[in-house]
Amino acid sequence: MSLETLVSTYGYAAVGIGAFVEGETIVMLGGFAAHRGYLELPWVILVAFLGSFIGDQFYFHLGRAKGEEWIRKLPHVGKKSDKVFALLNKHQTWLILGFRFLYGLRTVTPILVGAARISPARFFLLNFLGAMVWAIVIGAVGYVFGNIFKVLLGDLKRYEMLLFAAMASLGLVFWMRQLLAKKRTSG
Repeated sequence: MSLETLVSTYGYAAVGIGAFVEGETIVMLGGFAAHRGYLELPWVILVAFLGSFIGDQFYFHLGRAKGEEWIRKLPHVGKKSDKVFALLNKHQTWLILGFRFLYGLRTVTPILVGAARISPARFFLLNFLGAMVWAIVIGAVGYVFGNIFKVLLGDLKRYEMLLFAAMASLGLVFWMRQLLAKKRTSG
């Protein structure tokens, strides 16, 4: 199966799942794939928005149900909770709007916001707006990277597999670094 067929067939699903879980790298790759013509940028942005919004709503409600228990039981969550609660006390609206842009706090923040008993209606509205802005910005960044690579490299077709692999590898390195940092703080 060619890269073009693979991305065209599974690209939107990958963007949605990636945005649900953590997502920056996969959404950027989706934007890059849109630049290459394998996906459509408006659909990448919509799927990224839905994945991020639904994921964070899920994490928020999980935090309302189990957040306090997790803070006590999981040391790495407890350490991050101090930062998040301090930010919540000072800048609640801005934190909820922008937590997706805070690397390393993306998944834990909605859990902690739920544990802090923020109003579900307030979180819904701010999460909706934040997810929309995030999806547009990150999807567009991937698309712009496609333009930059085209200017720098000329014929992208020769390099696209390498560029996809490099972007995915970079995302994997950041994810592994985050995972190792969590293990170090909890163990």
